[in-house]
Amino acid sequence: MDKIIIAIDGYSSCGKSTMAKQLANELGYIYVDTGAMYRCVTLYAIENGLFSGKSLDSDALEQRIDEIAVSFSLDENGKANAMLNGRNVENDIRSMAVSERVSMVAKQPYVRKKLVEQQQAMGKDKGIVMDGRDIGTTVFPNAELKIFVTASAEVRAERRYNELLEKGEEANYTEILQNVKERDYIDSHRDVSPLRMANDALLLDNSFMTREEQKEWLLEKVAQLASK
Repeated sequence: MDKIIIAIDGYSSCGKSTMAKQLANELGYIYVDTGAMYRCVTLYAIENGLFSGKSLDSDALEQRIDEIAVSFSLDENGKANAMLNGRNVENDIRSMAVSERVSMVAKQPYVRKKLVEQQQAMGKDKGIVMDGRDIGTTVFPNAELKIFVTASAEVRAERRYNELLEKGEEANYTEILQNVKERDYIDSHRDVSPLRMANDALLLDNSFMTREEQKEWLLEKVAQLASK
């Protein structure tokens, strides 16, 4: 089977990154976490005082957008870590401070334009699994396989809550659930590349699926595509 582009879109905290990474490993493909790219820009904005609470100074960020370089670096275990201007920020971008603000950054047209161009360049040779919010609709509308992932807001909030606790961070389930719902609304209602399921995407509700069941489901879809 020739190499293809696999686009995985869906709501926050659905485990898209985990399943995309696992699928890429199984297929020997390159994995790109586009959500991490938007989180890097958000972290930059926070660290450079471009937020007042949760209010973004969009004009100031636009003026400095070309100062922001986002890349990925593989560690000794083969894990791809997000790099912001050459600095490993993989852990920093997973904080609640970033989670609460990333949708505000991601809806800015100039941010999306800059990062979409980078993402399209990464997929020019195919053999890539990319996850995000608009991969199958905007970044790679002609991707050979598109998956749209969903799960209930309560299940996603619980996953995020447990993830933070495992990292030793303080977490409040109620606040996380509210954040999940707010991000869903912002992502689905933004003017540029809103979160939506592509017409030719396959729907995966993983509310009650194990990671192994997800992997089997995804590999089955790839095999079906290869057999056509």
